[in-house]
Amino acid sequence: MDQTCVVFSSVIGIDNSGMSSAIQTFLQGIRQTPRWCRRATHALIHGHELTLFPARKQIMSFGREDFQADLRAGFNVALLAFPQGMAYALIAGLPIQFGLMCFIGASLVAPFFASSRFNSYGPSNATSVLILSTFLALQLTAPQMLVATPVIVLMAGLFLMLGAYMKVARLIQYVSRTVITGYITAAALLIIANQVRNTLGYNIEPSASFFGVVYSTIMGLQFIHWPSLALSLITVLVYLFLNRYLRNFPTVAICLLLMTGVAFLMSSFGWSVETLQSVELGDWRFGNIHWSMSLFSQVATASLALALLITLESNSIGKSLAAQSGDRLQPNQEMFALGAANVSSSFFGGMAASASLTRSSLNYSSGGVSPLSGLYAALIVAVLLLGLGGFIGYIPKPALAVVVIAIGVSLIKPAVIRMVSRATHSDAIVFYATLMAGLLLALDIAIYLGAALAIILFLRKVAEPEMMEYSFNPEGELTELKDTKERVAPQVSIVHVEGELFFGAAEIFYEQMRRVCDDPNLKVVLLKLRHAHNLDATSVMALEELQKYMKDNDRILLLCEVRKKAVKIFKRSGLLDKVGRDCVFPDNPSNPTLSTARALKYAMTQIGDKSAEVKIFLGGHKRETPKDNN
Repeated sequence: MDQTCVVFSSVIGIDNSGMSSAIQTFLQGIRQTPRWCRRATHALIHGHELTLFPARKQIMSFGREDFQADLRAGFNVALLAFPQGMAYALIAGLPIQFGLMCFIGASLVAPFFASSRFNSYGPSNATSVLILSTFLALQLTAPQMLVATPVIVLMAGLFLMLGAYMKVARLIQYVSRTVITGYITAAALLIIANQVRNTLGYNIEPSASFFGVVYSTIMGLQFIHWPSLALSLITVLVYLFLNRYLRNFPTVAICLLLMTGVAFLMSSFGWSVETLQSVELGDWRFGNIHWSMSLFSQVATASLALALLITLESNSIGKSLAAQSGDRLQPNQEMFALGAANVSSSFFGGMAASASLTRSSLNYSSGGVSPLSGLYAALIVAVLLLGLGGFIGYIPKPALAVVVIAIGVSLIKPAVIRMVSRATHSDAIVFYATLMAGLLLALDIAIYLGAALAIILFLRKVAEPEMMEYSFNPEGELTELKDTKERVAPQVSIVHVEGELFFGAAEIFYEQMRRVCDDPNLKVVLLKLRHAHNLDATSVMALEELQKYMKDNDRILLLCEVRKKAVKIFKRSGLLDKVGRDCVFPDNPSNPTLSTARALKYAMTQIGDKSAEVKIFLGGHKRETPKDNN
């Protein structure tokens, strides 16, 4: 790290000792940590495939050009993160410094745990609006919001670190992307609705629902502040111009700077508008967290939803950028880094930290080669905050509100919405249910509801195993049977079972098989189980009940193409002895039809056809099944 300070200071041309004092102080604090604490942290991380500073080997081999690339990327990200931090704090209804402190606190710590260079940690639009929704749902006052925010962020960070320790990051893939699309769309609409009042220059009664905000906004139209509206319209024109012609520049920062000048000119003509509050760091204290069990229990559900959203958002962004570069992301390591980032943000007095698509994409396109680019960006934002904190009070609030609305509009993806709402009926149901829950209820409830509904509909699909009747044709091939009159032996049915045969599908499977077995001509039923997956105790009991039903009706149940794993389950559960070992025919992977052919041969001998021979194909040559001596 000393080498990092030397290179950083040499690049920007200032004295190393003065430039690196903050980093040296930070490292000294780490060195002074009690030895037992460091050992416990090391054991906690390494015991579960997590790594402390996983990028250290890469950084140790860095040259001057690599450090310069990270510094360049960090500088570009910092220019975007500074106005973004203010915008996201405005979305969450928090003072501006919460967004800036979040980026500084998260980006100072996350690089020591992050496994990749792709995610840029700090505030994001999705987490900001979830925090706002939580405040409104809990009906917190402004002072209570300031007290609750560090607690919510701290708990979310601890949930993330615990989840990484328990290796649950990969389970997040079972949350449908349709749920995230519905949530993001609802969040975007809520962002836009909440900022319209700032562009019009009046306050409204806060509401947790989108429709409540829209109603209050419409009722307050008579109180429009015309100078604020005029400045908002000018901001829209300037922002569109900058995005079209100066896309490679920090358009948000330039737009706010220009609008600050316009607001100053308007004030000279008596048209004053509301401005942001200046950032005063005199009262800032590290670790200013209100330790209250009642508050912890009050925000626990929201913190868990926040942790889930952070993981989903960050994994999606990181995997997308990693795929572009041909690299791979370590989900559990990234989840741990996110947890550490949020714990750090809570102690710095910041809001929730996640990965941001715009910042992460900018970091990647700017040539960042390691997580150190985030560390540099945090230091630069800290310098900007110390130097420009007092000037933030000159930024007009309507101009920042227009920027926030532009961010909200960019989150609405018509092509993605069209895809998830038309792909399948289940996707459409999940999307619209999540969207409406987000618009009518709190956003954390929308996430839970959407995820639960997606899982329920998925289980409904897999709980319907596909069953088809098969028979051998004259050439010895197994083919689907269209008419029961075409059976090789009218008294024998070969049923192919395909799909999930777990507890959710067991009852449906049993009822379908009962209907098959009710055919008065049948004496023997062969169940092909090669493609029946995830058998469990419930499905074993269903097979036992089916065997008992057939035995009570003087019929025989044969199980063929039984894979090794299923045979072990049958042995351990006792089903093998109840069905009869002679009635179970293990699968032969080298000859897929041999097990069924032997079972059919056995079935024919049981119904009295002792001379029956079944011919099958193996490797293009016709063979006969071995004669049974039973």
